[in-house]
Amino acid sequence: MGVAFIMGDNCLEWYAIFVETNKEETFRKCIDIVYPDDSIETLVPKRKLIERRQGKHYERVLKLFPGYVLVNTDMDEVEMYYKLKGLPSAISVLKNDGYPVTVPREEMEIILALTRYGEVIDFSSLYREGDEIKVISGPLKGLEGIIHRYDHRKKRAKVVLNFLDKEKRVDLGAHLITKRF
Repeated sequence: MGVAFIMGDNCLEWYAIFVETNKEETFRKCIDIVYPDDSIETLVPKRKLIERRQGKHYERVLKLFPGYVLVNTDMDEVEMYYKLKGLPSAISVLKNDGYPVTVPREEMEIILALTRYGEVIDFSSLYREGDEIKVISGPLKGLEGIIHRYDHRKKRAKVVLNFLDKEKRVDLGAHLITKRF
């Protein structure tokens, strides 16, 4: 299915499905194949990072939340819950007091803003203004408040994200510009 996520008042809720690590894409493909007519959108957020090995820099794409597939659907139907739970690679649909747990709207808005309503969180361009980090361009623009610090050696912005009401510290690819244009 295509990626056309909308966060409006009449939209479906987001749920986190816990799957076997490194089977996120397999799970997603199963949903697309087995339930093509159901209104289910999936998201496996990823991030671009620079890694350095033997003095050379490489660009890698890694999962933002390994072991999770985010699903936008109507889980009010008991049938949908069991459909998702029964797919290969699924470990569980996260629940609280017997009900599937929705990913809070505020958390999803930040995740969707970072991925630009797609899949991969691209690089941002940053600069320092005193002790503050400012964003010139990229997915972190407008989200400066989540940046904890910048690691110049690894070329990564250390950010704090809330995911399922827990604080997660993750690295996002970023370039520090020494001079603002």
